[in-house]
Amino acid sequence: MLAVAVKKRRGSFTLDAQFELPTPGVVALFGRSGCGKTTLVNVIAGLLDADAGRVSLDGTVLLDSQARVDVPPERRRIGYVFQESRLFPHRSVAGNLAYAERRAPEPRYVTLSFVARLLDLERLMERRTHELSGGERQRVAIGRALLSQPRLLLLDEPLASLDAARREEVLPYLEGLRDQLAIPMVYVSHNFDEVSRLATYVVLMEAGNVVAQGELGQMSLHPQLRNIVGAEAEGAILDGTVLGTDSESGLTRVRIGSGEILVRANGPARGRLRVRLLARDLIVATQPPRHLSVRNMLKGVVATLSSEDADSDLVGIDVGGPVIVARVTKAATRELSLRPGLPVWALVKAVSLRAHPI
Repeated sequence: MLAVAVKKRRGSFTLDAQFELPTPGVVALFGRSGCGKTTLVNVIAGLLDADAGRVSLDGTVLLDSQARVDVPPERRRIGYVFQESRLFPHRSVAGNLAYAERRAPEPRYVTLSFVARLLDLERLMERRTHELSGGERQRVAIGRALLSQPRLLLLDEPLASLDAARREEVLPYLEGLRDQLAIPMVYVSHNFDEVSRLATYVVLMEAGNVVAQGELGQMSLHPQLRNIVGAEAEGAILDGTVLGTDSESGLTRVRIGSGEILVRANGPARGRLRVRLLARDLIVATQPPRHLSVRNMLKGVVATLSSEDADSDLVGIDVGGPVIVARVTKAATRELSLRPGLPVWALVKAVSLRAHPI
């Protein structure tokens, strides 16, 4: 369990944040720029003194202002990956990694060979840091943090300085890190695409406070999250079971609730996939659709119906356990007589879906 309850005042800004979530997993601190995410992780790391509070990790107290416990940063065994890689420019990749390895405490459970393999660094070992791309530098920075043998890994906007292509280059390595190591991670971001791919849990921050927290799928439907990401990015994030490959289309068949959809999978077509269904991409029908090019049709029941603005409604549809959401016009709500309990079909094109391994 990672338990955090801290207060910190900096000028006119006040951080007053509390959350408690199970480990291992990836806890995403998500919110608008300036909401206090970086201040919070710096307090967790011990790089910034808290005015008051408590931080504990798996029963080990790192900070307790009342008991006057404040473990120094170098003894907290926390790895930190910053927005900028902060590598030693006078050392090679191997030299940067070896420096972290030499300074690491015992026991050592992450090896240099494992890190090089996990982050695909073998071919880069003799290069100087100025010879690396931005994505390669961040991979080295992640490797260096891992070789410090951390009990907790903090990543503060690690992809923010990269362009879209470099972000897509690094994200699969972060997914591999999440899936292959049982090191709990706190991932700071204001980019929900990154959060939707990596996170296990989400802590939503606003103006220095935690306004909501919970499992990713649950949080994807939270009103506070919708207020931040906007209508274009709102939607459900679901974990589905891979059923195989569709012989006609070559797409991956995924079980979602009591139904099945076809997706383009980024990764092996086996195990489980995380699928993001954006509300703007869903079409709602009150009768079984026929003679359409759309092949993804999930049968369900209207669970919720809420007025979002003057022109549209948000329809929550139970598809056999999971709930997805569709944004429709108020005219469509009236014409289709949408109401809770009504059987409906949710339609979405396969090319609109985003699926990633979990």
